[in-house]
Amino acid sequence: MSITPIITFKAGICNIDSSSRPYKVKASSRPGYIYLYSEDELLHFCWRERSAPLDEPELDLIMVPTDGHFVPYDAKSQPSGVTKPNARVFVLKFLSSSQRHLFFLQSKPQGRTGDPRWFSPRDLKIGDIVDKLLQGEEVDVARELASINNSDNDDRRGDDNDEAMEDVEAHGESNDPRGGSGGAGPGATGGDVREEGEESREGGADGARAAASGTTDAATAVRNFLDSLKGSSGAGASQGDGKLYPLLSDLLTPPVTVPMARLAEEEQVDNLLSFLPPSVLVLAQQGDRGDTTAEPTAAAIQTAKEAMSLGQKKALLEKVLRSPQFHQSLASLTMAIRDGGLPSIADALSIKVQNGGYLRGSQMPLGGGDAVEAFVEGVKKSVQKK
Repeated sequence: MSITPIITFKAGICNIDSSSRPYKVKASSRPGYIYLYSEDELLHFCWRERSAPLDEPELDLIMVPTDGHFVPYDAKSQPSGVTKPNARVFVLKFLSSSQRHLFFLQSKPQGRTGDPRWFSPRDLKIGDIVDKLLQGEEVDVARELASINNSDNDDRRGDDNDEAMEDVEAHGESNDPRGGSGGAGPGATGGDVREEGEESREGGADGARAAASGTTDAATAVRNFLDSLKGSSGAGASQGDGKLYPLLSDLLTPPVTVPMARLAEEEQVDNLLSFLPPSVLVLAQQGDRGDTTAEPTAAAIQTAKEAMSLGQKKALLEKVLRSPQFHQSLASLTMAIRDGGLPSIADALSIKVQNGGYLRGSQMPLGGGDAVEAFVEGVKKSVQKK
């Protein structure tokens, strides 16, 4: 697979120790790169060791537009007594989940005093570029980086102790950057890194942060749906988190779903397969021999189903249930339910929820954890009736 990154810069990855509270964050000493690239109109956020091949990242997250944000960690906003990291840390966070990924820049600090926590204009610009890309914006990376001048705050002009970056390119005529790296201190110590004073929280399954696959416009469809919710159901969204309730991706983890698929009867398996994109079925049966560009015909779909043994069907289901795409879809669905979309979602799925998904005695949709709980209870009751 040929990968052409949009931007690449030096950064280390941090590990979160959740064995005790408060959670601790420890920086890995391994030199690494953060890089983003686009494939099938889906944006990948990746981290790899510098010695690793470009197509073998340790972290590969498929990002749903507007779901992720890449922001500098503000140590000054944290409560007194909290250990501050001695590096320039960026936080990758998600609207659809409570999970966080933490990174620290690994090129030399640019401040006159050598403060390892000080973000130079160049550092902030790189973070801003990444955040814009995560929102689905078109960014001319080369032009954005060229506009930065660190001279007012840099006593090391011309030498940031960092070699030229590799693979800093972009797709498209107006977005063809070649150069520019992120700056950051090489050392970072463990700190209790939280968001706005909150404890770091775990979320998702298998580290999943992936867009739904199948068609190339899936990310656009999700983004449009969420945008419509913002305009039509602000009242429900304004309820905030309210009641704490797990994400759907936390409830439907592989240890829960995979055993069910393995024990399912053939009729149940066929029913589950009917919800998969037809191309997935055909490609699973044909392998590399199939045409990946043409839309499969009804005859090809039926032939693929008949040619697959029960074991092969279950293996395909298990692969889907373990995939990042499946868990990101669950996370995106959770976010839509929390933001006031419960009535329309429940109606579309023919799931009866209490009071139709509205607050009792009003036309205001449920939001936050209350909405997710109502949806789960509605699913339970629908299954019990059947």
